[in-house]
Amino acid sequence: MTDAPPTRIPPQGKRGDGAGPLRGNFAARLVPQTRFGGPIPWVIAILIALVIVSAAGGLALRNLASSARADLSDALTVQIVEADPQARQRDAQAAAQVLADDPLVQSVRIVPEKELADLLEPWLGAGASSDELPIPALIDVELTRRASAGEIARVEALMRDAVPDARVDAQSDWLRPVYDALAALQYLALALIALVAFATAAAVWLAARSAFANHRETVEIIHLLGGTDTQVTGIFQRSVLREASFGAAAGLMLGLAAVWLLGRQFSALDSGMLSGGGLDLGDWLVIAAIPILGVLLALLTGRITIALALRRML
Repeated sequence: MTDAPPTRIPPQGKRGDGAGPLRGNFAARLVPQTRFGGPIPWVIAILIALVIVSAAGGLALRNLASSARADLSDALTVQIVEADPQARQRDAQAAAQVLADDPLVQSVRIVPEKELADLLEPWLGAGASSDELPIPALIDVELTRRASAGEIARVEALMRDAVPDARVDAQSDWLRPVYDALAALQYLALALIALVAFATAAAVWLAARSAFANHRETVEIIHLLGGTDTQVTGIFQRSVLREASFGAAAGLMLGLAAVWLLGRQFSALDSGMLSGGGLDLGDWLVIAAIPILGVLLALLTGRITIALALRRML
Protein backbone atom coordinates (compact mmCIF):
# COMPACT_ATOMS: atom_id res chain seq x y z
CA MET A 1 0.00 0.00 0.00
CA THR A 2 1.56 3.23 -1.14
CA ASP A 3 1.24 6.45 0.77
CA ALA A 4 -0.67 9.31 -0.83
CA PRO A 5 1.51 12.17 -2.02
CA PRO A 6 1.60 15.10 0.37
CA THR A 7 -0.61 18.08 -0.43
CA ARG A 8 1.40 20.96 -1.84
CA ILE A 9 0.42 24.50 -0.84
CA PRO A 10 1.35 27.11 -3.42
CA PRO A 11 3.59 29.82 -2.02
CA GLN A 12 2.22 33.32 -1.60
CA GLY A 13 4.03 35.98 -3.52
CA LYS A 14 3.18 39.54 -4.35
CA ARG A 15 -0.30 41.04 -4.09
CA GLY A 16 -2.62 39.45 -6.58
CA ASP A 17 -0.29 36.45 -7.09
CA GLY A 18 -2.31 33.98 -5.02
CA ALA A 19 -3.93 30.78 -6.22
CA GLY A 20 -5.83 32.80 -8.82
CA PRO A 21 -7.67 36.08 -9.20
CA LEU A 22 -10.83 36.37 -7.17
CA ARG A 23 -14.11 36.89 -8.90
CA GLY A 24 -15.24 40.50 -8.55
CA ASN A 25 -18.56 39.62 -6.91
CA PHE A 26 -16.90 37.43 -4.29
CA ALA A 27 -14.29 40.06 -3.48
CA ALA A 28 -17.01 42.69 -3.20
CA ARG A 29 -18.94 40.55 -0.70
CA LEU A 30 -15.91 40.49 1.60
CA VAL A 31 -16.11 44.28 2.11
CA PRO A 32 -19.32 45.44 3.82
CA GLN A 33 -21.05 48.08 1.74
CA THR A 34 -22.13 51.32 3.32
CA ARG A 35 -25.75 52.45 3.18
CA PHE A 36 -27.46 55.75 2.40
CA GLY A 37 -27.74 56.48 6.11
CA GLY A 38 -24.21 57.95 6.13
CA PRO A 39 -23.62 61.69 5.91
CA ILE A 40 -21.69 61.74 2.62
CA PRO A 41 -24.68 61.41 0.24
CA TRP A 42 -26.45 64.25 1.99
CA VAL A 43 -23.32 66.40 2.03
CA ILE A 44 -22.97 65.85 -1.71
CA ALA A 45 -26.67 66.68 -2.17
CA ILE A 46 -26.27 70.01 -0.37
CA LEU A 47 -23.12 70.89 -2.30
CA ILE A 48 -24.69 69.99 -5.66
CA ALA A 49 -27.73 72.10 -4.79
CA LEU A 50 -25.46 75.06 -4.00
CA VAL A 51 -23.65 74.65 -7.31
CA ILE A 52 -26.96 74.54 -9.21
CA VAL A 53 -28.22 77.71 -7.53
CA SER A 54 -24.90 79.48 -8.13
CA ALA A 55 -24.73 78.37 -11.75
CA ALA A 56 -28.33 79.41 -12.40
CA GLY A 57 -27.66 82.81 -10.84
CA GLY A 58 -24.47 83.31 -12.85
CA LEU A 59 -26.18 82.32 -16.12
CA ALA A 60 -29.14 84.59 -15.37
CA LEU A 61 -26.79 87.52 -14.66
CA ARG A 62 -24.94 86.85 -17.92
CA ASN A 63 -28.21 86.85 -19.87
CA LEU A 64 -29.36 89.98 -18.08
CA ALA A 65 -26.15 91.85 -18.92
CA SER A 66 -26.25 90.69 -22.55
CA SER A 67 -29.89 91.70 -22.92
CA ALA A 68 -29.28 95.13 -21.36
CA ARG A 69 -26.29 95.78 -23.62
CA ALA A 70 -28.27 94.76 -26.69
CA ASP A 71 -31.18 97.02 -25.75
CA LEU A 72 -29.15 100.09 -24.77
CA SER A 73 -26.07 99.94 -26.96
CA ASP A 74 -27.96 101.62 -29.84
CA ALA A 75 -29.89 104.19 -27.79
CA LEU A 76 -29.33 107.77 -26.66
CA THR A 77 -31.14 110.08 -24.27
CA VAL A 78 -31.31 113.82 -24.85
CA GLN A 79 -32.10 115.94 -21.78
CA ILE A 80 -33.16 119.57 -22.02
CA VAL A 81 -33.05 121.59 -18.82
CA GLU A 82 -35.19 124.73 -19.07
CA ALA A 83 -37.30 126.36 -16.36
CA ASP A 84 -39.85 127.91 -18.73
CA PRO A 85 -42.32 125.16 -19.82
CA GLN A 86 -43.04 126.79 -23.19
CA ALA A 87 -39.37 127.31 -24.00
CA ARG A 88 -38.61 123.76 -22.84
CA GLN A 89 -41.26 122.33 -25.14
CA ARG A 90 -40.04 124.47 -28.04
CA ASP A 91 -36.44 123.35 -27.54
CA ALA A 92 -37.56 119.73 -27.34
CA GLN A 93 -39.37 119.99 -30.66
CA ALA A 94 -36.34 121.65 -32.28
CA ALA A 95 -33.97 119.00 -30.95
CA ALA A 96 -36.29 116.20 -32.09
CA GLN A 97 -36.39 117.68 -35.60
CA VAL A 98 -32.59 117.87 -35.81
CA LEU A 99 -32.25 114.29 -34.60
CA ALA A 100 -34.89 112.97 -37.00
CA ASP A 101 -32.93 114.38 -39.96
CA ASP A 102 -29.73 112.55 -38.93
CA PRO A 103 -29.09 109.32 -40.95
CA LEU A 104 -27.79 107.59 -37.80
CA VAL A 105 -31.13 108.00 -36.01
CA GLN A 106 -33.89 105.47 -36.53
CA SER A 107 -36.63 106.92 -34.31
CA VAL A 108 -37.17 109.87 -31.98
CA ARG A 109 -39.68 110.09 -29.14
CA ILE A 110 -40.32 113.00 -26.79
CA VAL A 111 -41.25 111.50 -23.45
CA PRO A 112 -44.57 113.04 -22.22
CA GLU A 113 -44.40 115.07 -19.00
CA LYS A 114 -47.05 112.88 -17.36
CA GLU A 115 -44.92 109.79 -17.99
CA LEU A 116 -41.91 111.52 -16.45
CA ALA A 117 -43.98 112.57 -13.43
CA ASP A 118 -45.18 109.00 -12.95
CA LEU A 119 -41.58 107.77 -13.02
CA LEU A 120 -40.48 110.35 -10.45
CA GLU A 121 -43.50 110.01 -8.16
CA PRO A 122 -42.10 107.08 -6.10
CA TRP A 123 -39.14 109.29 -5.11
CA LEU A 124 -40.64 112.79 -5.10
CA GLY A 125 -44.24 112.03 -4.17
CA ALA A 126 -46.96 114.43 -5.22
CA GLY A 127 -44.35 117.12 -5.90
CA ALA A 128 -43.33 115.33 -9.09
CA SER A 129 -46.45 116.64 -10.85
CA SER A 130 -46.27 120.11 -9.34
CA ASP A 131 -45.58 123.14 -11.54
CA GLU A 132 -43.14 124.39 -8.91
CA LEU A 133 -40.73 121.56 -9.79
CA PRO A 134 -39.48 121.90 -13.38
CA ILE A 135 -38.90 118.52 -14.93
CA PRO A 136 -36.35 118.40 -17.77
CA ALA A 137 -37.60 117.35 -21.16
CA LEU A 138 -36.38 113.91 -22.23
CA ILE A 139 -36.04 112.58 -25.75
CA ASP A 140 -35.53 108.86 -26.38
CA VAL A 141 -33.40 108.30 -29.47
CA GLU A 142 -33.06 104.90 -31.11
CA LEU A 143 -30.12 104.56 -33.47
CA THR A 144 -29.80 102.35 -36.51
CA ARG A 145 -26.75 100.66 -34.96
CA ARG A 146 -24.31 100.97 -32.11
CA ALA A 147 -22.67 104.38 -32.34
CA SER A 148 -18.97 104.98 -31.83
CA ALA A 149 -17.58 107.65 -29.53
CA GLY A 150 -16.93 109.92 -32.51
CA GLU A 151 -20.50 109.60 -33.78
CA ILE A 152 -21.90 110.40 -30.35
CA ALA A 153 -19.64 113.47 -30.21
CA ARG A 154 -21.02 114.55 -33.59
CA VAL A 155 -24.60 114.26 -32.29
CA GLU A 156 -23.63 116.30 -29.23
CA ALA A 157 -22.22 119.02 -31.50
CA LEU A 158 -25.48 119.10 -33.50
CA MET A 159 -27.45 119.46 -30.29
CA ARG A 160 -25.27 122.31 -29.04
CA ASP A 161 -25.80 124.20 -32.28
CA ALA A 162 -29.58 123.68 -32.29
CA VAL A 163 -30.33 123.73 -28.53
CA PRO A 164 -27.46 124.96 -26.32
CA ASP A 165 -29.11 123.59 -23.15
CA ALA A 166 -29.41 120.03 -24.55
CA ARG A 167 -27.38 117.24 -22.98
CA VAL A 168 -26.75 113.95 -24.78
CA ASP A 169 -26.26 110.78 -22.71
CA ALA A 170 -25.31 107.39 -24.13
CA GLN A 171 -27.36 104.95 -22.08
CA SER A 172 -24.68 102.27 -22.31
CA ASP A 173 -22.19 104.70 -20.71
CA TRP A 174 -24.16 105.59 -17.61
CA LEU A 175 -25.14 101.96 -17.17
CA ARG A 176 -21.50 100.79 -17.28
CA PRO A 177 -21.29 100.62 -13.44
CA VAL A 178 -24.30 98.29 -13.53
CA TYR A 179 -22.55 96.10 -16.10
CA ASP A 180 -19.42 96.03 -13.94
CA ALA A 181 -21.47 95.00 -10.91
CA LEU A 182 -23.16 92.21 -12.89
CA ALA A 183 -19.76 90.98 -14.10
CA ALA A 184 -18.45 90.97 -10.52
CA LEU A 185 -21.42 88.89 -9.41
CA GLN A 186 -20.76 86.42 -12.23
CA TYR A 187 -17.15 86.02 -11.12
CA LEU A 188 -18.37 85.55 -7.57
CA ALA A 189 -20.67 82.75 -8.73
CA LEU A 190 -17.76 81.07 -10.54
CA ALA A 191 -15.59 81.34 -7.43
CA LEU A 192 -18.37 79.81 -5.32
CA ILE A 193 -18.71 76.93 -7.78
CA ALA A 194 -14.96 76.28 -7.60
CA LEU A 195 -15.02 76.31 -3.78
CA VAL A 196 -17.98 73.93 -3.66
CA ALA A 197 -16.26 71.58 -6.13
CA PHE A 198 -13.20 71.58 -3.89
CA ALA A 199 -15.39 70.88 -0.85
CA THR A 200 -17.06 67.99 -2.67
CA ALA A 201 -13.71 66.46 -3.57
CA ALA A 202 -12.51 66.90 0.01
CA ALA A 203 -15.63 65.22 1.42
CA VAL A 204 -15.27 62.24 -0.91
CA TRP A 205 -11.55 62.00 -0.12
CA LEU A 206 -12.20 61.90 3.61
CA ALA A 207 -15.00 59.35 3.23
CA ALA A 208 -12.99 57.04 0.95
CA ARG A 209 -9.95 57.30 3.18
CA SER A 210 -12.00 56.48 6.27
CA ALA A 211 -13.73 53.55 4.54
CA PHE A 212 -10.40 52.13 3.42
CA ALA A 213 -8.93 52.47 6.91
CA ASN A 214 -11.92 50.66 8.42
CA HIS A 215 -11.53 47.73 5.98
CA ARG A 216 -7.75 47.64 5.78
CA GLU A 217 -7.51 44.13 7.27
CA THR A 218 -10.17 42.86 4.86
CA VAL A 219 -8.24 44.36 1.94
CA GLU A 220 -5.10 42.52 3.09
CA ILE A 221 -7.06 39.24 3.19
CA ILE A 222 -8.35 39.90 -0.33
CA HIS A 223 -4.77 40.35 -1.47
CA LEU A 224 -3.73 37.06 0.19
CA LEU A 225 -6.59 35.30 -1.59
CA GLY A 226 -5.40 36.57 -4.94
CA GLY A 227 -7.32 39.82 -5.24
CA THR A 228 -5.74 42.62 -7.27
CA ASP A 229 -5.53 46.33 -6.63
CA THR A 230 -7.90 46.87 -9.54
CA GLN A 231 -10.55 44.69 -7.88
CA VAL A 232 -10.13 46.46 -4.54
CA THR A 233 -10.38 49.87 -6.21
CA GLY A 234 -13.50 48.77 -8.07
CA ILE A 235 -15.15 47.67 -4.82
CA PHE A 236 -14.74 51.09 -3.24
CA GLN A 237 -15.57 52.89 -6.47
CA ARG A 238 -18.92 51.14 -6.71
CA SER A 239 -19.74 52.39 -3.23
CA VAL A 240 -18.67 55.93 -4.17
CA LEU A 241 -20.73 55.76 -7.38
CA ARG A 242 -23.85 54.63 -5.53
CA GLU A 243 -23.64 57.28 -2.83
CA ALA A 244 -22.56 60.08 -5.18
CA SER A 245 -25.39 59.28 -7.61
CA PHE A 246 -27.95 59.36 -4.82
CA GLY A 247 -26.54 62.64 -3.48
CA ALA A 248 -26.40 64.20 -6.96
CA ALA A 249 -30.03 63.25 -7.69
CA ALA A 250 -31.19 64.66 -4.36
CA GLY A 251 -29.09 67.80 -4.89
CA LEU A 252 -30.59 68.27 -8.36
CA MET A 253 -34.10 68.21 -6.91
CA LEU A 254 -33.19 70.64 -4.13
CA GLY A 255 -31.37 72.99 -6.50
CA LEU A 256 -34.18 73.05 -9.06
CA ALA A 257 -36.71 73.74 -6.32
CA ALA A 258 -34.61 76.67 -5.06
CA VAL A 259 -34.17 78.06 -8.59
CA TRP A 260 -37.91 77.78 -9.21
CA LEU A 261 -38.75 79.63 -5.99
CA LEU A 262 -36.22 82.39 -6.72
CA GLY A 263 -37.55 82.70 -10.27
CA ARG A 264 -41.08 83.20 -8.97
CA GLN A 265 -39.89 85.89 -6.55
CA PHE A 266 -38.04 87.84 -9.24
CA SER A 267 -40.84 87.47 -11.79
CA ALA A 268 -43.22 89.01 -9.24
CA LEU A 269 -41.18 92.24 -9.41
CA ASP A 270 -42.50 92.77 -12.95
CA SER A 271 -39.38 94.68 -13.95
CA GLY A 272 -38.57 95.10 -17.63
CA MET A 273 -34.85 94.91 -16.97
CA LEU A 274 -35.11 91.65 -15.01
CA SER A 275 -37.12 90.05 -17.80
CA GLY A 276 -33.89 89.69 -19.80
CA GLY A 277 -32.38 87.42 -17.15
CA GLY A 278 -34.33 84.27 -18.02
CA LEU A 279 -32.67 80.92 -18.67
CA ASP A 280 -32.75 79.41 -22.15
CA LEU A 281 -32.40 75.80 -23.27
CA GLY A 282 -28.61 75.93 -23.32
CA ASP A 283 -28.55 77.20 -19.73
CA TRP A 284 -30.79 74.37 -18.55
CA LEU A 285 -28.52 71.85 -20.29
CA VAL A 286 -25.56 73.29 -18.39
CA ILE A 287 -27.50 72.98 -15.12
CA ALA A 288 -28.49 69.39 -15.98
CA ALA A 289 -24.81 68.52 -16.52
CA ILE A 290 -23.83 69.65 -13.01
CA PRO A 291 -24.94 66.42 -11.19
CA ILE A 292 -23.16 64.32 -13.82
CA LEU A 293 -19.96 66.31 -13.38
CA GLY A 294 -20.34 65.99 -9.61
CA VAL A 295 -20.54 62.19 -9.84
CA LEU A 296 -17.51 62.08 -12.14
CA LEU A 297 -15.57 64.28 -9.72
CA ALA A 298 -16.50 61.99 -6.84
CA LEU A 299 -15.42 58.89 -8.81
CA LEU A 300 -12.11 60.44 -9.80
CA THR A 301 -11.41 61.58 -6.25
CA GLY A 302 -12.34 58.18 -4.82
CA ARG A 303 -10.14 56.34 -7.33
CA ILE A 304 -7.13 58.54 -6.59
CA THR A 305 -7.67 58.20 -2.83
CA ILE A 306 -7.86 54.40 -2.91
CA ALA A 307 -4.91 54.14 -5.29
CA LEU A 308 -2.74 56.21 -2.94
CA ALA A 309 -3.88 54.17 0.06
CA LEU A 310 -3.06 50.89 -1.71
CA ARG A 311 0.37 52.20 -2.66
CA ARG A 312 1.13 52.89 0.99
CA MET A 313 0.37 49.24 1.81
CA LEU A 314 3.39 48.06 -0.22
